[in-house]
Amino acid sequence: MRIVTAEDISRVLTYPALIEALAHAFRADVEVPPRHAHMIPQPGGSEAKLLLMPAWTRSGERLLGCKVVSVYPDNAKVGKPSVYGSYLLMSGDTGETLALMDGAALTAWRTACASALAARYLAREDAAHLVMVGAGALAPHLVRAHCAVRPIKRVTLWNRTRSRAISTAFALHASGVEPLIADDLEAAVRTADVVSCATLASEPLIRGAWLKKGAHVDLVGAFTPKMREADDQAVRRARVYVDTRAAAAKGSGDIGIPLKRKVLKSSDIAGDLFELCRGKAKGRRRKDDITLFKSVGTAIEDLAAAMLVWQRLGG
Repeated sequence: MRIVTAEDISRVLTYPALIEALAHAFRADVEVPPRHAHMIPQPGGSEAKLLLMPAWTRSGERLLGCKVVSVYPDNAKVGKPSVYGSYLLMSGDTGETLALMDGAALTAWRTACASALAARYLAREDAAHLVMVGAGALAPHLVRAHCAVRPIKRVTLWNRTRSRAISTAFALHASGVEPLIADDLEAAVRTADVVSCATLASEPLIRGAWLKKGAHVDLVGAFTPKMREADDQAVRRARVYVDTRAAAAKGSGDIGIPLKRKVLKSSDIAGDLFELCRGKAKGRRRKDDITLFKSVGTAIEDLAAAMLVWQRLGG
């Protein structure tokens, strides 16, 4: 069994290659069971969560993978991250474990590239101004991934805490991207061709009234049914797409809450990544359309990323 570190993953992956690998995976014959979630009671009455995300190929190279994620909200009290993750890649023929990969790094890469894959179908081909809302660990990946699929010439970064935005801007400078830091989120969004949002917001940050004609909105945060990054007006104005229909409706307030309020009907969701990649759903139709993509993550993305890493490591 090979141990694959975050450094190994960053060394062998590129955004264009992973975007193509994801596109291939969404067209391929891959089995993706529902994710397993198990609640683990903790002292003091709180609960931790164990998530299992399996997937396997059914044709071609037979591989099996499973991401194991633990979510311990109380870890902040002892100075540890609240989320840990590992990815197991196994032979689909024998079940032998081939590699144990850093789950956080793999997730960051595949999440950003899934958003970029969606933007390849949904953002205007001449999109030049990207507004990145949120300055966490995902932000640099999202910026670079979007730059890989659209001719982004201007990047604006906004975060509630300006100091965090500054540190993320320095990280992007090192890779050749020179973002501006915005203090006024509304002003930045009003001029954006692409708005990518990766935050822990519980109330909407992105207002539909701010979106200019032709804008594309990429929502990556809001990973529980009570969290939201965009308001009802954004959903009303946009043609809505998701990575996976059932998971987006159940797992995120950005889709689930508008469905409950009748702002959005299930039939209004114009497509998911399976349908876009297989040509069964149309992407952007007109230059002035506003498009919105909601990502909640799926095990097919983890498997595709792990397979590409394994291949590039000579496995």
